[in-house]
Amino acid sequence: MIKQDELTGLILAGGRGRRMGGRDKGLETFAGQPLVLHVRERLEGRVAEVLINANRHLEAYRALADRVIADAEEGFQGPLMGIYSGLRAATTPWLVVVPCDSPALPHDLVARLIGSIGRSDIAVAFDGERLHPVVALIRTALADDLGEALSAGERKIDRWYARHAWCRMDVSDCPEAFANLNTEDEKRRLELALQEEVPRP
Repeated sequence: MIKQDELTGLILAGGRGRRMGGRDKGLETFAGQPLVLHVRERLEGRVAEVLINANRHLEAYRALADRVIADAEEGFQGPLMGIYSGLRAATTPWLVVVPCDSPALPHDLVARLIGSIGRSDIAVAFDGERLHPVVALIRTALADDLGEALSAGERKIDRWYARHAWCRMDVSDCPEAFANLNTEDEKRRLELALQEEVPRP
């Protein structure tokens, strides 16, 4: 069983936010606080350290993480570069990867990933219909292999995962977990849906 001190959490917040008009998605307000804080709550107390991968507004993010790391290479090269940067920065054998814009991830996400990994090197979230490759548990020893793949021009996460022993983590019981938050309308819809789920006194 993987223990807390063997895990580093990585929140991916290094994108351009093009679908939100260029705004920094992780710092967008959702239910009264930045999106990235909702995601951090799923990691806090379950990992040894929480990292945020960001390429702008670094000072704002430093107040929200144990460490902020920029992409190892400039140019907004996508989430696979963010994952590589996290694998390099982690000081533990395992890295839990989550996106900054999924505030409805299950609170037991880390436990689910640990329970799914078995003898695999990578566990990837699966909602019953499709994979969500930016929600994963990855062995940090794969950093050099990913660096080689990136140098060869690879930018597709699923293709890199396919090079290794990977498995699915079932989250089909959490239908809102991967709701898209690329527009203001999508954000408002999820806020309302989650408010309706809160038990009334």
